[in-house]
Amino acid sequence: MRESTLLTVANGILSLSPEDRPARIAVDGVDGAGKTCFSNELADILKNLSVRPVIRASVDGFHHPRHHRYQQGKFSPEGFYRDSYNYQALKQSLLDPLSINGDRRIVTEVFDCDADVPISADPVSVPENALLLIDGIFLHRETLMEYWHCSVFLHVDFEVSVPRGNARFDLNPDPDHASNRRYVEGQQLYLGEVAPMQKATWVVDNNDLTQAHIVQR
Repeated sequence: MRESTLLTVANGILSLSPEDRPARIAVDGVDGAGKTCFSNELADILKNLSVRPVIRASVDGFHHPRHHRYQQGKFSPEGFYRDSYNYQALKQSLLDPLSINGDRRIVTEVFDCDADVPISADPVSVPENALLLIDGIFLHRETLMEYWHCSVFLHVDFEVSVPRGNARFDLNPDPDHASNRRYVEGQQLYLGEVAPMQKATWVVDNNDLTQAHIVQR
């Protein structure tokens, strides 16, 4: 089922994307939803279906510095939602250059979150028919919606997403544990404020990775 779901989304992306200029596609979902794996698999299918070059990026390459991210407190859900990402840099370095009047010279990441240092990279020119496939949390917020030609939201319950995501870092798997409050409640703020499942082109249930299926278009 997963393969057929990915194929359906890939074909939909190609049908909804303009052919004479770059297209921008977002893959959204809570932490641990499986966005990166889904996007990588989707990119491979798009490359097999089309001659259009596929550019992969993640919003995680556009974090704010640590002092900015934690300005409302290290455990603040509001801070996690409001202060994590530098959307101005995301637009200037990646999204605007791929817009109608853009020069198609892009940078796919500007900040190393783990090292808490900026990344210096020269812009790279991309073809006029490129497909940008970007994954990350909070991608359906109002400031970004105008950029997406189409989008995916991976729906995963916190009881599944938190253990799945935290297993990578050997962190507590309980969604209700105090150590997870910043992230779970921050994402609940996003879900309540933005309602991304109502804005996404496709909503995919990714609770069971092998049985990922479209639940809403």
